[in-house]
Amino acid sequence: MPSPAEGTKIEGSPPRTGEGRRRLEVLSWCLYDFANSAFPTLIVTVAYSVYFKHVVAGGGGRGDLLWGISLSLAMVLALLITPPLSAVADRTGSRKRMLLAYAAVCVGATALLAGVGPGMVAAGMALFVIATVGFEGSMVFYNAFLPDVSTPRTIGKVSGWGWGLGYFGGLLCLFLVRPLLAGGFAPENLPLFRASFAAVAAFYAIFTLPLILWLRERPPGGPAAGRAEGAHAPAASAFRQLWATLQALRRREGALRFLAAFFLYNDGIVTVISFSSIYAVTTLGFSMAETLTLFIAVQVSAGAGALALGYLADAWGARRTVLLTLANWCVVAVAAYWTTSKEVFFAISLLAGLSLGSSQAASRSLLAQFIPLGSTAQTYAFYGACGKMSSILGPLVFGAVSALTGSQRAAILSVLLFFVAGGALLWATPEPEGRGREPVAGPPIRG
Repeated sequence: MPSPAEGTKIEGSPPRTGEGRRRLEVLSWCLYDFANSAFPTLIVTVAYSVYFKHVVAGGGGRGDLLWGISLSLAMVLALLITPPLSAVADRTGSRKRMLLAYAAVCVGATALLAGVGPGMVAAGMALFVIATVGFEGSMVFYNAFLPDVSTPRTIGKVSGWGWGLGYFGGLLCLFLVRPLLAGGFAPENLPLFRASFAAVAAFYAIFTLPLILWLRERPPGGPAAGRAEGAHAPAASAFRQLWATLQALRRREGALRFLAAFFLYNDGIVTVISFSSIYAVTTLGFSMAETLTLFIAVQVSAGAGALALGYLADAWGARRTVLLTLANWCVVAVAAYWTTSKEVFFAISLLAGLSLGSSQAASRSLLAQFIPLGSTAQTYAFYGACGKMSSILGPLVFGAVSALTGSQRAAILSVLLFFVAGGALLWATPEPEGRGREPVAGPPIRG
């Protein structure tokens, strides 16, 4: 692996103070993935999702539906709140402050999940929704730093390092809290099970500290930079700036087509993440101990896949790399529908892990090649918006099909449709030759 310092040169920026500072900045950026991955791993996928369905909501198709509603509501709120703030962040140079504010919301709400007991459906849904909004919002501003800590030559590798470290962070947190989860939902173990949610919050907070210390905020770029009057800019001006950025993206060949493709195939990815542990427990009869073992193995395969395919994205092209992962996702969905064996499902899950992080890491680096000057947070806000809108549809479709048919096997076929449709659209999308350099000529945000 080449030195992380290779990924820190910023076009047009003043020289850095030293090699050590450059390495620390890339490391701190990657470690935020390491920190926040505890949330999707333990809260969304392995522990709280199953706890909510079987303990809080009482199990059955109703539990699937309420979980799907919680996920979808969180995505709607994040979609409404974050994009206008991204316009303000680009103009005021406040991406880091926004990132940390959203992270604090996620950490606080996740810690409070430890107090959610049986039957506390409203509280369990509300706190999960707040935590998820915090997590999703922080990712918009986190992703916006990718072009700053990398170059066009290394962006796939740096993105892959972040995703790879993220999965290993989730794995480490899973190992740390496994003793709390091993007793399952036995009444005497429920206090320990709930304590794992507070442990996730602590893990997230501790490993965010390097980002606080070492990641630099860049001066705002673009022709209207520096004309913002602070964080109190009116919402109408923020939306006008978002519209200007959208028009700049429309003039970049393939940019909007890629976002539409991402909207479709990310539907499948989010649904797999959200329901995989529920599927393993409910349909295939996995115990909590078996589920933990399964997802530890998946974390390893996902981390390895993200690291390896990050290099492939730089050498072969991000678009073709994403298409390769989508072909693998189709195989996984069909195989999961037919299998009735825990051992076979375990092998299928390892195969899925290879594409789990790599498809999203390659997508993140592909988008960076379309970014207009001075609009990184806004462009990643559109990217996040596509992800959130797809996250609304996919879990709702899965939950509704499961509730209507009484079969999660029927619901898994909906995931295949999203992968096929997204892959077909991405196949027709040209891969850009480099990062977009067109500035956004939008209105300044004034106070």
